[in-house]
Amino acid sequence: MSEILRTLSIGRATCYRAAMPGAARQIVILGYPDAELLDIACVSDVFDAANRLGANRPYEVRLATVDGRPFTCQGGITVTPHLRLDQIRGPLDTVVSAGGLGHRAAARDERLLEHVRRLSNLSRRTASVCTGSTVLAAAGLLSGRRATTHWAYAARMAAEYPSVSVDPVPLFVRHGDVYTSAGVTSGLDLCLSFVEDDHGPTLARETARSLVTYLQRPGNQAQVSMFLSGPPPEHRQVRDLTAYVAEHLADDLGTPALAAKAGISTRQLTRLFDAHLGTTPGKYVRTVRAEHAARLLSGTDLPLTAIARRCGFGSTETLRQAFLDHFDTPPSAYRRVHLRAHA
Repeated sequence: MSEILRTLSIGRATCYRAAMPGAARQIVILGYPDAELLDIACVSDVFDAANRLGANRPYEVRLATVDGRPFTCQGGITVTPHLRLDQIRGPLDTVVSAGGLGHRAAARDERLLEHVRRLSNLSRRTASVCTGSTVLAAAGLLSGRRATTHWAYAARMAAEYPSVSVDPVPLFVRHGDVYTSAGVTSGLDLCLSFVEDDHGPTLARETARSLVTYLQRPGNQAQVSMFLSGPPPEHRQVRDLTAYVAEHLADDLGTPALAAKAGISTRQLTRLFDAHLGTTPGKYVRTVRAEHAARLLSGTDLPLTAIARRCGFGSTETLRQAFLDHFDTPPSAYRRVHLRAHA
């Protein structure tokens, strides 16, 4: 299946280049009532910045809806599209479905879904931002594919579209010629990757600099840091222990040591972490250490040996393994990406 998808993707790319030599790449953003304005703007502003910085305005971006009339985004701002979906003809370079609170209603709109299928067949690549993946799934474009979406909607999407392999972790996923991205601003990362694929790293880097954003967070970077994923645990002992872990990363934070600190058995400690954090004490500590290491890698020039020591890893190899498990990328590569963003 993956080989078939790859072949189709290459074929579409070849056909597009043959049909539109030297022409601006045609980008269509799909809008609908209660779409997220940032989902639309992240796409349009990346390509607009690339146009201002690149030669011969390499992209033409149009926002389209089923009826072509102004629509109100979920934040209350009304947007006027360029045209109706039925006015669009191919070949196209990229079709992007925005997300937003209106994504479920959009996924039930058969007129919209018909156009999504038609335009996808006319496009070199099809993409979504955030919950726009629901629209692609409803149109049948994600069946048999791996995809992502906003972490808060991943479980629902997986339940409603069992033929889709939903991965809630990465910032964006490519499967064949279909790309899905995570919540909201991950659309920036996805579109920067498009600019880099289309025109090389120099234009992508300048585009990112003009937008004062990273170039670019890897697609496999986790969507949500554990420090942003929820409020502190309500259970006093668990809350006190998590605070202790954060302040004593270089100390012995093994399960016996933490249990002794709390004055409870290791079995009770494990039960408390499972009930209130959904993980084991050992996995929690390893994740905190990995995320603190990520902050040191991106914010300091400390060598890996010093970072490993500060974060409580026994060696740089232990740090590397923990980083691979948590971020799916080695610490050296993570540092290169984030230092390049500030270059």
